[in-house]
Amino acid sequence: MTGYGDGTRCVHGGMPDPQPGTPLQASPVFATGFHAGHPSYGYGRADNPTYRALESAIGALDGGECVVFASGMAAISAVLGLAAGKIVLPSDGYYLTRTLAADLPVTVAEVPTAGPWPSFDGVDLVLLETPSNPGLDVCDITALVSAAHAAGALVAVDNTTATPIGQRPLELGADIVVSSDSKALAGHSDVLLGHVTCRSADVAGRIRHARTVRGGIPGPFETWLAHRGLGTLDLRLARQARNAAALYAALSGHPLVSDLRWPGAEQDSSYVVASKQMRRFNGVFTFTLRSQDAVERVLAASELVTAATSFGGLHSTADRRAQWGDPVPPGFVRFSAGCEDTDDLVADVLRALSTSDL
Repeated sequence: MTGYGDGTRCVHGGMPDPQPGTPLQASPVFATGFHAGHPSYGYGRADNPTYRALESAIGALDGGECVVFASGMAAISAVLGLAAGKIVLPSDGYYLTRTLAADLPVTVAEVPTAGPWPSFDGVDLVLLETPSNPGLDVCDITALVSAAHAAGALVAVDNTTATPIGQRPLELGADIVVSSDSKALAGHSDVLLGHVTCRSADVAGRIRHARTVRGGIPGPFETWLAHRGLGTLDLRLARQARNAAALYAALSGHPLVSDLRWPGAEQDSSYVVASKQMRRFNGVFTFTLRSQDAVERVLAASELVTAATSFGGLHSTADRRAQWGDPVPPGFVRFSAGCEDTDDLVADVLRALSTSDL
């Protein structure tokens, strides 16, 4: 699918060759075992045609060899398992990544996404998360890859927030991309899935082996659902970014809102670096209200925004991240702009702020 735009590649990626009388999209293959003699399909834990179809589509978008997993945490677990000595990871990234790394028999150094980053001497693996979750800080992937490679370290980038069409870390020099596809890639808030895409076939082989022996495999039906959702990623991301931009403009300077962040806004502290390495922006932005109670009142007053964790779905959601242990104020909100009509969503949020009796 080279030479085509994002939308075309999302729609056609991983689709079977057209044959008269066959479905436009391959159906999920439910099988524990396969007839002997095929080079890949023998036992269901090792491989499945449904995995390969989605891996082909995502790999083409990421620019490498993709391996799908049962969840984003299963994917990140396989990546962290590549390190034997020392890992450097973001102190402000997804909290469960830090929890997982702390349980591994390795040395872990935590660094804020915005830096300053230390020397990578003696480091096996550098994990970046940009934009970070939940704070949306951004780091310069190319510069950090150069420093890490000079020290002999692998670089993995958690690309969950950006998505494969919003940012391509492998093109910026990274060795590995990891993502929770439960978010925007599948996009309908009904699938747990993750993936790892590698520049090197050797590293991809190690990741695939880890999936097989540890059993972090997704179900064929969930894989098929994610592939179906991927087809509309381009359309969904465009609407979500439009809604985020409109909400950012509406909330800028609002007396009840502070610390408004969206890397797609020129006023944002991350914009300069983000605009150099991100191909397009998404619908995730953050802000802070004065208290937990204030957040709850606004959500109770809203008709369109739901209190829910995760992000990237069709529906607009707001997640008060302090409840999960992130080091943020009690009124900090990660807002995931959905695919509602822009005017409706902006009006609803402003009305909720004005009628919530803050």
